[in-house]
Formats: sequence, structure tokens, C-alpha cells
Amino acid sequence: MIDSLAALATEQSDPRYSQIDRLSTEQVARLMNAADITVPAAVAVVVPEISAAVDAVVTRMKAGGRLFYVGAGTSGRLAVLDASECPPTFGTDPELVQGIIAGGEPALTRSVEGAEDDDAGGAAAITEREVGALDSVVGVSASGRAPFVLGALAEAGRRGALTVGLSCNAGTPLSEAVLHPIEVIVGPEVVTGSTRLKAGTAQKLVLNMISTIAMVRLGRTYGNTMIEVSAMNSKLADRAARMVGDITGAELPVIRPALEAAGWNVKIAVLMIEHGLDADDARTLLERHGDRLEAALGADRAQGA
Repeated sequence: MIDSLAALATEQSDPRYSQIDRLSTEQVARLMNAADITVPAAVAVVVPEISAAVDAVVTRMKAGGRLFYVGAGTSGRLAVLDASECPPTFGTDPELVQGIIAGGEPALTRSVEGAEDDDAGGAAAITEREVGALDSVVGVSASGRAPFVLGALAEAGRRGALTVGLSCNAGTPLSEAVLHPIEVIVGPEVVTGSTRLKAGTAQKLVLNMISTIAMVRLGRTYGNTMIEVSAMNSKLADRAARMVGDITGAELPVIRPALEAAGWNVKIAVLMIEHGLDADDARTLLERHGDRLEAALGADRAQGA
């Protein structure tokens, strides 16, 4: 394992950074910033692979499947972060997109010794969640060879799930184990081997794409508005009101009563205002059109024409 890791691009030492401990704070900050600038270009190279993976994931989600991210260490924390943002952003059930980290919840805030190397633990996590043929599992590993992740993907594949691998090295065991490999080659880190840096940034960018594009394809946005937002606090309630105003052109004295009657459901409030419906009728109209606001608006307008 030591020899195989030493050959990885993410484990190499870049001579440009060999004396960062002798530089000023601003000099180091500029070096890091210059290194980070290269990450989006590396992601751009694999946009076709990302797109193909997202389309495959969406196909299964439309059929009732779930999306799982699996990772260890930084990769696992990023996986859990992206999954946990889906309910407040897109109004999804927490079960729809789930993050699995080696070592479980304690590993979110501290290192759990040996968890990354537990391939049986990865398989058990998939078994525990009863992953099936409609589900998709995205393994996230900068090295592309974390045993926990490989164990999870092997079990997911055995169960017929769609498998995707996100790594930052070429020709990895992770890529070989999945149907959709995504390799974002970011090269050596400013601090040698610290893959929470460029590799972590690359993984975050790709996970952003996977979850966001999937939700757009599932109709959980209207244009670029988060119409499924859960108004769980004052900031989100204000955002919901602004969205209704942007879509309908109505003012706050009209918007707020509609949102309250709609249970702070943006789509229902929009239909109430646009077509003079009460909350129940707006809800029925929305359900009749597969919970898609654009379809419900268009159909109702066509009927009134």
C-alpha cells in the first residue's frame, strides 16, 4: 500500500512549494490561490463523464431510486455535506440523497482510526441501507483506492445499483470498479499529500454538479429558483417570499397570506396567486401535473385560453 500510494499524482511533492515555511503569509496565500485556480480547468476536462453519470443517476431516481455518496476522511465529510444540503435546498426527503462516511458520525469531526481501511465496513453500510437496483452509489476517494469505498461499491454493484467513482488520480482501482469513472487530475498539493486542498475542492465542485443537476432534472427548480426550499427559518422564509414575488410579480401583502395558506409551499402559493385558486385546488392542480410548477402553470393557462 505504501509503495502504491507513493506513485499517485496527489502524493507527489511539488518543488514550487518546498519552502513555504519560509515565506510570508501573503506569499503562501498567493501560492495557494494560484494552485486553486487550476482546479476548475481540471474539472472541465471531465464534464462529459460527469454529465453521463448524472443522466444515469437521474434515470434511476425518476424510477424511485435513491442516491448515496460514500467516502472516507475529507472525501466522506464532503459527501455528507452535499447530501445534507439537499433537503433544505431542494425540499427532498432526507432518505433520497444520503452521505456515508467511514467511521460513521464520529468521523465527521475527528479521525476514526482504521475506518478508511475497513472494506467490510463499506459493504456493511450498503447492506444496512438495503441498496437496490434502482439506487445509485457514488464512491468518493482522492486516491481512488480507499478500501471502505471499494468495499461499498463492490457490494452496491453486486446488488445491481448504478456505480460512479470520483477520484483525483488516473487509472485507479475505484475507476475500474464502477460503471461511470470520473477522474479529476489536479496534481500535487501545496502541502504534500494533503488532499483536502485541491483534490477536496475538485470533489466539492463535482458533487455540487451531481446533486444540483439531478435536482434540476427532477423538476425541483423553476428556472434557477429553489422552489422546493423548506422555509425553516426567517432567512428561508424571506427567500420563499421573494421567489413567489419574482415569479408572479405580486407584492408582499398578497404573497405572505398565500404562503401561509399554502403551508409555505412556494409552488402552491404561486398557483394560488396566478390563477386565483385556494390552497387545496392549487395543490390538486400541482399533483395532477406531477408536482411540476411549469406544467401546472401552462396547463391551467391553456385551459383558460
